[in-house]
Amino acid sequence: MAHDGQDGMMTETVILPDLLGLTKAAIAPVEGLLEKAQSSVRAMVAPDGGKITTPAVEQHQTATHGLAWLATYVESLRQMQKWAEHLSGEGKFGELEQLLHQIAFGEYLWQIYGGIQMSQNEIVRLQDLGLSQEDQRGLMVDAVMTLCNSGNSQAARSRLAALMVEQQGATMFGASGLDEELEMIRDQFRRYAVEKVEPHAHEWHLKDELIPMEVINELAEMGVFGLTIPEDFGGLGLTKASMVVVSEELSRGYIGVGSLATRSEIAAELVLAGGTDAQKEQWLPGLSSGEILPTAVFTEPNTGSDLASLRTRAVKDDNGDYKITGNKTWITHAARTHVMTVLARTDPASKDHNGLSMFLAEKTPGTDEAPFPTEGMTGGEIEVLGYRGMKEYELGFDNFHVKGENLLGGVEGQGFRQLMKTFEAARIQTAARAIGVAQAALDVGMQYALDRKAFDAQLISFPRVSGKLAMMAVEIMIARQLTYFSAFEKDNDRRCDLEAGMAKLLGARVAWSCADNALQIHGGNGFALEYTVSRLLCDARILNIFEGAAEIQAQVIARRLLG
Repeated sequence: MAHDGQDGMMTETVILPDLLGLTKAAIAPVEGLLEKAQSSVRAMVAPDGGKITTPAVEQHQTATHGLAWLATYVESLRQMQKWAEHLSGEGKFGELEQLLHQIAFGEYLWQIYGGIQMSQNEIVRLQDLGLSQEDQRGLMVDAVMTLCNSGNSQAARSRLAALMVEQQGATMFGASGLDEELEMIRDQFRRYAVEKVEPHAHEWHLKDELIPMEVINELAEMGVFGLTIPEDFGGLGLTKASMVVVSEELSRGYIGVGSLATRSEIAAELVLAGGTDAQKEQWLPGLSSGEILPTAVFTEPNTGSDLASLRTRAVKDDNGDYKITGNKTWITHAARTHVMTVLARTDPASKDHNGLSMFLAEKTPGTDEAPFPTEGMTGGEIEVLGYRGMKEYELGFDNFHVKGENLLGGVEGQGFRQLMKTFEAARIQTAARAIGVAQAALDVGMQYALDRKAFDAQLISFPRVSGKLAMMAVEIMIARQLTYFSAFEKDNDRRCDLEAGMAKLLGARVAWSCADNALQIHGGNGFALEYTVSRLLCDARILNIFEGAAEIQAQVIARRLLG
């Protein structure tokens, strides 16, 4: 194998013969394995073929959640294959793309066989899903074995890293597979992030400052808050795929900026799916223009992810209005917003989600001196590690007044169902934000590896450094394709809670892995607050928690697979 004389990195191609044929042939065996795993785990949670219950799923969490991860890996490989075949058909499947594809299959196939990392110390193996050695032998076909043995070699990773160095400064490593219009949108928001966000993001983080209103106003002018809202209501009427690209690039600059539109997305989805015609006319134009900034008020201190058990109550008065009383926590961007989408219990006799209603609760935007000036509510900031640009708050409501006309949909008891309709879009966007953070980590990790020398050589010349960077690029592309797929499904009005959940589950893990490895490349400097990578590590950590913690996400995926 030839080497580059300057930095010792591999320069010869290491791509396997008939790569697309090999990877295509590897799909069927893993799909067959997934079918066996589904049958095996189903037998665990419903041994008599009866109804699958939540307690049974929870009793076998390693198996059920492991099934969710296995299905996520299988779907990831399917989407990488579609991406590769699409690029090949367009003549864009170059050496770099081929290496991304080959390494992805080599690594994920091996992990499927040897163990998938659900978290840092939880490895799920096929035997945990009740699969026998005979079941696992189904993977021992030539294509799978070739890719496992030779797909993700050090030579392949080193060559990929060398190509990444050659393309230094590229928007991203490897063609996305998206159409020209979406790439134009990407370029526009990448330029904005580079010029207006990246130079200031770390200072905002270190000083724990709110993102300046100037930035919010500029994003509003660019149409970010009305990106997917129909044109009839003042929005741009674009696709969820466009929302993914925008979220990805803005989050690459700073996750807080990339997340500003999340609240508008959730509020608009709630109103579009569950609001009355009058509510749509009243709220959507303002949400779209950014004149109305919303915040989502769902979580409570004692319920966490168990929203069906929340206690905040809304009592209807003689005038048909409501008084809300209770406590909420982890409310993002709560102080300077104009409206809260509040989930509260309107049926005091209920003990589950059937008694919950959603309200569009108006409030006066606060200031630094008086963050919560509206009568009937108080709030206090929660100091956090990262994700700081909008701040997190605990809120208290004491007979807080909400107009009766602001009951979403005008019918009580629909709140939880209305919220569930937003989960697909919210999780797709969270996956996009994760990709942005992961890409930012790759950006700074690679730049440091090029700039820094050790033992008279660039850091990137050391195989374990270049290997880290190569695997970041590979997993980012996998997460991208899974996220784009879920967005395309949503745009085509197909149910995609499963795909969106998978994209969020994998994307969050990839973001954390990339940030952690980028910090490792920085060595001791990465632990210093002055370096951007320290912020990225803090920002990446939240992605595995909000919009459905990894464990909850795996539970939801598993229930769909077993149902």
